[in-house]
Amino acid sequence: MSLSEVAWRLHDATWQRTWAFRKAPSGTASRRPRPPRSPGFAAVLPPDTRSAVPAGVQDGLVKAVAPLLEGHWEFLGVHRTDLAAPDWFLDPITGRRAPQAKRSFRINTRSETETGNVKQVWELSRHQHLTLLAAAWLVTGDEAYATLVANQLHSWWQENPFLYGVNWTSGIEVGLRLISWVWIRRLLDGWVGVPALFEHNDAAIDQIFWHQKYLAALQSRGSSANNHVITEAAGQLIGSCAFPWFAQSGRWRVSAAALLERELRRNTFPSGMNREQATDYQGFTAELGMLAAVEASASGHALTVDTWERLCLTVDASAALLDESQRAPRQGDSDDGRALLVDPPDTNRWTSLLAVGASLFGSAPWWPRPEVTLLSTLLGSLTDRPPTVRGRARQRPSHFADAGLTLLRTQPGQEPELWCRCDAGPHGYLSLAAHAHADALSIEVRYGGIDILADPGTYCYHGEPEWRRYFRSTLGHNTIELAEQDQSLSGGPFLWVRHAETNFVTLELDEGQASQHWAAEHDGYQTLEPPAWHLRSVQLDRHCRRIDVVDHIKTVGHHAVRMAFHLGPAVSAELDEGIARLRWHIGTWDGHESATMTLPSSLRWSMHRGEYDPILGWYSDHFGVKVPTTTLLGDGHCNGEALELRSSIQFAP
Repeated sequence: MSLSEVAWRLHDATWQRTWAFRKAPSGTASRRPRPPRSPGFAAVLPPDTRSAVPAGVQDGLVKAVAPLLEGHWEFLGVHRTDLAAPDWFLDPITGRRAPQAKRSFRINTRSETETGNVKQVWELSRHQHLTLLAAAWLVTGDEAYATLVANQLHSWWQENPFLYGVNWTSGIEVGLRLISWVWIRRLLDGWVGVPALFEHNDAAIDQIFWHQKYLAALQSRGSSANNHVITEAAGQLIGSCAFPWFAQSGRWRVSAAALLERELRRNTFPSGMNREQATDYQGFTAELGMLAAVEASASGHALTVDTWERLCLTVDASAALLDESQRAPRQGDSDDGRALLVDPPDTNRWTSLLAVGASLFGSAPWWPRPEVTLLSTLLGSLTDRPPTVRGRARQRPSHFADAGLTLLRTQPGQEPELWCRCDAGPHGYLSLAAHAHADALSIEVRYGGIDILADPGTYCYHGEPEWRRYFRSTLGHNTIELAEQDQSLSGGPFLWVRHAETNFVTLELDEGQASQHWAAEHDGYQTLEPPAWHLRSVQLDRHCRRIDVVDHIKTVGHHAVRMAFHLGPAVSAELDEGIARLRWHIGTWDGHESATMTLPSSLRWSMHRGEYDPILGWYSDHFGVKVPTTTLLGDGHCNGEALELRSSIQFAP
C-alpha cells in the first residue's frame, strides 16, 4: 500500500469519525439542506416507450415478477418468503440480524458473528427486485406493482437513517441503490402516486441527498479502486443528473463524471478487456458505464467521445469471448452483480449486454445476434445515437495479449463448436488483485456450449473461508499445483500478497490452419526451495477435434505435483488407470456425446466428487450455489529433473 493510499485511508477514517455523530437515530429532524428549488423529475422516458417493448419481453417480465407479489424471491441462491414486508437486516442463511441501530462505521462487515452473511443483507437493499416491479408497472399499468414498490421504499427509508446500520457500510451498495431509485422513479412516471413517493416526500429527498453526500466524501481509492469506485462514480453521476435538486448537484455531477471516465480508462486494457481478470466484472462495469453515459447524455451533459469509444470497445471484446451458446469465460470472481435489473433475472447477462450495445453503437457483423431486451429498449429510447466509433474490429478477435486471454476454437460452421480458453494474463488488478484466482495457465474447454473442463466459479465471499479458499485456489482450477501451494500467495479473502507473473511463449492462431497452438509459462513457484517453473502448451486440432496439453515442470528439486481436471456438472466419467471416458447429453437429443481423455501415466489418477474433507469436486454456476462435479486428480513428484506431462482429449467425430 502506497504512502498516498495510507494518507487517503486516514482521511476517510477522519471523515468517518466526524460523521459518526452527524445524524441522530430515526425520529429526529434531518440536517439535510433544503433543495434550492421545488424538486421535480424531468428525466422521463418517451411517452411511447411501453408500445416499443416487444410483447414477448413484456410477458416474460410479468411472469418473472409474479412471485414477488406473493412475497417470494431468490437472492444469491437463497429462496426467501418474507418479501411482502422484508426485514432489511436479516441474513436468511445464518438467521442472524445485522446491526440496525449501530453507527455504520463501527460495524465489522467481515464478521459473520456480527452481521451474518453480509452479502445476503446487502443484496436485498440494492432494491433491484423493486426495479423489476417498477418495470412490470411500466408494461402493464397494474397498480399492485407500484403500491408494493412504494410500501417497501417507505419502509427502507424509515429504518435506515443516514449512517446507521449495515446498509451504510459500503460505497458500492450506496451507489447501486441510488441507481435503482433513479430508475424506479423513471419507470413509475405516470403513476399517480409517484410524486408523493419521491419529490414531495421529505424522507426520499433526505435519502437521495445523503446517498450523494456519502459518495462524494468517501470513495474507494488506491488498491481498492476497482469496480467499487466505478460503481460509486456511476451512482453519483446518475443520481446528480436525474435528481439535480441540491446546491451541490452540479459539482457532484462534474466530479463524478471525471472520476468515472478516469477509472474506466484505468480499469480497462487497450483491448477492451477488464483488468480485474474476472470476466463477470467486465460485464458489470460495462453496464455501469453505459447506464451512466446514457444518463449524462439524456441530461445534456454528455461524456467524452473517448469514453463512448472505450465502452464500445469493451462490448466488442465481450462479444468476442462468447461461445456458441453465448456464454462467456468463467474466469475469476463473480457475484452475479447487475448494475440495473429490469429484465427477468435469468436473462443471459451477455445477451443483454450485446442488446444494449447494439442499441447504442450498432452490432459488429461478426457478433452473435442479440435479442431485444427491456433494458436495451429503455436505454435506446433515452439518448440519440452516440458518436460514431471508429476502428472497430472487422473480424472476431481470439487473442487479447494485454489481458493474457486466448481462445482456441473451431471455425464457424464446425458445429458443435470446440472452445478452449487459455490463461496467460496478469494475476489481477492493483496490489490487492481482489477478484483474481490462482489460475495461471488454466484452461476451460467447452463442446457446443457444454462445460467439459470447467472453471469452478466463485460460490461465496464471506462467512465460509474454507470454501472461499478452495474456489480461488490453484488446485480448484485446470492447471498444476506444486508443493501443495497456490501459485500466488493469498493474504485474505480479497487480498493476494504475491502475484504469479505469466508470459506468452508461442501463439499460432491462423484462421486458415487446421490447428491452433498456444504456449505460456509462469513464475509462481520461483519461491520454492529449490525454485520451479511451469510451462504449458495447448494445441487444438480443428479437423480431428482433439485438444493436446503438454506441461513442463523445470526444477532441480523434489516437489509434490498435483494436476487437476475439473469436469463440468453435465459430464460423467469412467476412469481406467490413465484413461477417462467422458459422456454428456447435448440439447434435447436423447443420445449422448463422448470424448476420451488420455492422462499422464507418470501420475497416479483418482476421481473425486462432492468431497468435504478436503474440499474437492465442486462447481458453482451462480453465487451462493454449489453442486458436486467430478474432478480427475493426478498425484506425483518432481524428482530433481525436468518433468513432462502429456494429456489429450479426443472428441468423437
